[in-house]
Amino acid sequence: MPAITSPLLPALLAGFQTHFGPAPTTLARAPGRVNLIGEHTDYNGGFVLPCAIDFHTLVAARPRSDGQVRVVALDLGGATDSFRANATIVHSRTAPWSNYVRGVVRELQLADLAPQGADIAITGNVPRGAGLSSSAALEVALLQAWRHQQGLHTLDATRVAQLAQRAENDFVGCHCGIMDQLISARGQAGHALLLDCRSLQAQPVPLPAGMAVMIVHSQVRRGLVDSAYNERRAQCETAARHFAVAALRDVPLAQLQPGAAGLDPLAWRRARHVVTENDRTEAAARALAAGDLAAMGRLMAESHVSMRDDFAITVPAIDQLVDILQQAIGPAGGARMTGGGFGGCVVALLPQQQVAAARDAVARQYRAPDGAPALVWVCEAQAGAQAVAWPLA
Repeated sequence: MPAITSPLLPALLAGFQTHFGPAPTTLARAPGRVNLIGEHTDYNGGFVLPCAIDFHTLVAARPRSDGQVRVVALDLGGATDSFRANATIVHSRTAPWSNYVRGVVRELQLADLAPQGADIAITGNVPRGAGLSSSAALEVALLQAWRHQQGLHTLDATRVAQLAQRAENDFVGCHCGIMDQLISARGQAGHALLLDCRSLQAQPVPLPAGMAVMIVHSQVRRGLVDSAYNERRAQCETAARHFAVAALRDVPLAQLQPGAAGLDPLAWRRARHVVTENDRTEAAARALAAGDLAAMGRLMAESHVSMRDDFAITVPAIDQLVDILQQAIGPAGGARMTGGGFGGCVVALLPQQQVAAARDAVARQYRAPDGAPALVWVCEAQAGAQAVAWPLA
């Protein structure tokens, strides 16, 4: 397994020893992600097309024999928390960030994996509240650390993703699908993954040579653990019950029109987004594999319109960013909102030679509602999570 490298590593190691004394014995890394297309389809049993990106969360850990978990969040000013790994896990009211840690330990308990105590230091550079899966990166990195230091070899990457999702669903309280955790755990360098969120199968899709993945942060912050995200999921479940299926993935587009009688109009629009988005995502994987950026751009544009009009999860600042980028890119690529919605980021796919022009257009034409300029990153698709012994042999 390759060594873990990161510009954050020296500060992580120094912070660990400052708070806990001895050096850590395990390092774990998990990436954030950007979803190229396929939004709010994962919890509907459908298809998504994300790639892991070169932003990540790092965890340093050392086991303890007394069952105590002591954790410090270095990128939150050194905030700390402690609890017992072998006792009932309850929510922290004073350190809500630690509920991700507590939720992971609780899931290890429920899986009969007897989590040990540990000293843990956390840092990362996945922007929080941007829709780039900072929470999933944290959960997956923590699970990789426990897997490594306890020799939990039954936890393969997919099982890690499932436990991480349950921690977020059942303990933190965000009813997200499994996409974020799955791509963080299983990402492949140079590839997006077409993920079937029902079977959990993954089809690697190579990113075309000469294509750039640009992420533009609107500077409109968002949070998933709020009523809007969970409300969308409830509306989708209402529509699925109406069509007598397990999930909206099972509703063909042809059935959506005649079968809508008696379904609340709002729930019907939510269903239309999910059903058409699944079709777009599979088509996008084929377009990307063929290097057809023009087709990919058209599908991304259709996806954004659907998120805006049927799923109602965009905001005016995001819509403006998409328009600016699409005009700068032209027909050789596309742009759309990415993430759960209500702010966060736009993703654009475009030829490398057009990156400078697109970046300039955003700088000239966009300001967030508070006047802040957008943040622009050009990312590369990365491998998924890993954990290694420290110090390296």
